[in-house]
Amino acid sequence: MQTLIAANWKMFKTGPEAAATVTSLAEKLGGACPAGRDVLVFAPFTALEAVARAMNALSGAMVGAQNLYPAEEGAFTGEISARMISACGATWVLTGHSERRHILGESNAFVGQKTGFALRHGLRVTLCVGETLDEREAGKLKDVLTEQLREGLADLPEGFSPDALAVAYEPVWAIGTGKTALSEDIADAHGLVRGLLKDFLGSQAQNIRVLYGGSVKPDNAAAILALDNVDGVLVGGASLQAENFIRIVTA
Repeated sequence: MQTLIAANWKMFKTGPEAAATVTSLAEKLGGACPAGRDVLVFAPFTALEAVARAMNALSGAMVGAQNLYPAEEGAFTGEISARMISACGATWVLTGHSERRHILGESNAFVGQKTGFALRHGLRVTLCVGETLDEREAGKLKDVLTEQLREGLADLPEGFSPDALAVAYEPVWAIGTGKTALSEDIADAHGLVRGLLKDFLGSQAQNIRVLYGGSVKPDNAAAILALDNVDGVLVGGASLQAENFIRIVTA
């Protein structure tokens, strides 16, 4: 199983800025992803085509969108469809990111609808799950992950490929705060996620990559990637500069 190093650029970078970052990334990596690594960039919608074109210079790298709406088309002002995403050259999409759950109010059920819809329409999905600080301190980590995964996986298409799905554990309290969960916290949470995937999906679970996302930086990436049940990372702010992201890709 390849280790997946994913960048989430959130609401940063215009098309030209994003393309320049990818071009720099490709040049510094010598035009190819390191052995054993998959590289994925979740770019803003307005930069998807520019990033996809620039990615031609980086063999093995992939492009993803940060969201989609679970409908073929229609009167959904401001939303974007799976077909639009694919037409831009992207092959992945994020669902359930904590900012969409907690700022934009997306429910577990709606996240599950989007996850299943994307997979049925040929996109690969990184499904994000994770607890708030209040939930962790109340001892609700397992309950939160169970419900988020139960509903997030409820609409998966029959016969889907496990390689088309990744799950990113992102403790909400460690996103953009500079705080990183302790190694034992990450290992425990990833063990829970792996166990829940087995409960819900059986033998397919072993081939689904589980990523960690939460203030991943060049100086902690290697230690995080060395933990049990960590198959990659989802990187926010530290991925915005090519130099920093390369240090994580090669960690």
